[in-house]
Parts: sequence; structure tokens; C-alpha cells
Amino acid sequence: MHSKKAVVLISLACLGAGCTTTGQVRQSIGVETVSAEKALAFPPPGGPAIVNIVESRHGKDIDQTISLSTSSSVPGQNFLKVQFQGITGSNPGLGSRPFYAINDRTIAREMASAVPGVRLARSATFVQNSYGPFGYASGQSRTGDTCLYAWQQVKAGFAPPQEQRNFGMVQVRVRLCDAHATERQLLSTVYGYTIAGHFSGAALNPFGAPRGAEGVLGKPGDMVYPDATQYRTPPITIGYQNRPAAAARPVVVRRTVAPRVQQQQQQQQQPQAQPVLPPMIGPRVPLPDGQNDPSQINGASGQSSMLIQPAPTNTASNIIVPLPDCNGEAAITGACR
Repeated sequence: MHSKKAVVLISLACLGAGCTTTGQVRQSIGVETVSAEKALAFPPPGGPAIVNIVESRHGKDIDQTISLSTSSSVPGQNFLKVQFQGITGSNPGLGSRPFYAINDRTIAREMASAVPGVRLARSATFVQNSYGPFGYASGQSRTGDTCLYAWQQVKAGFAPPQEQRNFGMVQVRVRLCDAHATERQLLSTVYGYTIAGHFSGAALNPFGAPRGAEGVLGKPGDMVYPDATQYRTPPITIGYQNRPAAAARPVVVRRTVAPRVQQQQQQQQQPQAQPVLPPMIGPRVPLPDGQNDPSQINGASGQSSMLIQPAPTNTASNIIVPLPDCNGEAAITGACR
């Protein structure tokens, strides 16, 4: 009997609880979408625009996934993730999550999830922005898009637990893929982003002590120039200076030459052979009367009466002047008629 009464009471209690259940779905506490003004980090001016921000809270820790505009065919969304972690590590009771150091396996798993299908190569060059050193990997997809994944841990360092200083830490992850940007352009986003959040306690400051002013400021004897690279190259002249004239480029005029004219120009450019001149022959000088008969032989040498003389040089001694047809006694006696 007692067992039957217990069963009846339990059933009545269940029916009563069911009647009072409203059946409404409640939103999970700790995950919400916030506006861009509440972002804990911002891309550089002129960089990728903020599309959406999803914030999640884990005790004292805050995570924000800041989605950025994406122009790429690679699956996934460009983002800037920041994670603010409080006191962790050596004080497990004070922090909400344990501290995990960055290692190659963790980064490889993150890159495969953030940039699927793209082989990224880690850079071995030491790089550093205003928050300290960071690492990155880059590569190109099959369609030619450039992708970059960067990681950074902003932490000033550990201190003894009793001091509780510099125990705050900020983890940053950047994923960028673009169809038109280069690796250097994507890397400028990692150099120029700004962390806008901070911890409420000064002992949890992960950025270290603020940098002081230069020691030369306000002290005589040290000159401070507006631009060291420009004004530290003596001498500095005051006044107007003549600017060097720009070297004018020679104007090349190309003319179209007809084939016939071009052939004539080529013939003129070729060296001309000197003409072969015939040997010079002296003038045929007639002999005096009585010796103009070609049948007569001049002496015993057997030469013809017509003299052939070369004329390399003409002097008064070797010029033979022909006599007139009628002269001397023949002209007096009238034999020339």
C-alpha cells in the first residue's frame, strides 16, 4: 500500500511540474553579437571593414571574433580574433581556463581549419609590430588568391605568484585571403591593427610599462630634427637652389624608305671600286715634210715615223711642235701652191 501511494504521489508531482513548464527557449548566456563600437581590436585605417562581431565570455575571459570583409574564392571568412585571459597558469583557481603555449602543432591545426585547401608556408623572418614579435604563414590558392594567417601572444612576462603582476595575456589570430592583394599588403594589416581592450587591474597589464620620452628632450646641447633622415646630411643650404634639369630623351624619328631608294642608299654606303684607267698615250705628232710617208722608216731602228710618247710629265724640251706646211725656201719659191 505504501508503495502504491508513493507511485501516485510521484506521478502527481510530475503532472504538476509539466503543467507549470512554459516550453520557452532561452538564449545561452555568454555568447552574443555586439556592435562595432564595442570591438576589442580594430583593423588599421583603410584596412578590411568590420562585418560582424561575436563575443563569448568564460568567467573572467573574453573572446571576440571580428569578421572582416572578404574578397576571395577560398572557403571561410577573414577575421581578427582576440582573446583576453586573466590570471592563469600557476594560479589555476583564479583563472577560468588554463594557459596553453603556442606550438607548431597547434598553429598547423588552426591554419588548416581557418584556410582550408591552401598550403601555407611559415616565414622564418623575425617580424615585430607595436605589441611585440609575431609569426605568420602565407601562400596562394589554386585560383591565385593570396592568403595569410598570423598569430601573436601579447604578454609582458611571468612574475612570482605572490606579486600577481603581468599575468594578463592577449591572444591574437588574423586570417586574411584576398584575390587582388599581395602578401605585403595583407601583412600590413597585422602591423597596423589596434587592441582597444585592457584589463581593469594594473597588475594584469600585458603590454608592459609605457615607454618613456627620449632623454634628449628639453635638454640643451642635443638637436632634435623633424626628420632625422633628411636633416642629418650636411651641409644644409638656406635659400633657393637650382634643380637639376631632367635629361631629355633623344627623339627617334623613323622614316619609311621606298625599296628602290633603300637599295640606292645601300649602294652608296658600300665602298666604290676605283676605275681602272687606260695607259696614257702621247699625241701623235706629224714629222716634217718628206717624212710623213708611213712607208718610210726612220733610220735603221725600224720604228714608224709616228712617234708615240707617254706624257707623264710635259716639259719644254720634250714637246715637238709641228712645222707649217709651207715655210722656209718652199714658201719663197712658191712650191707650196
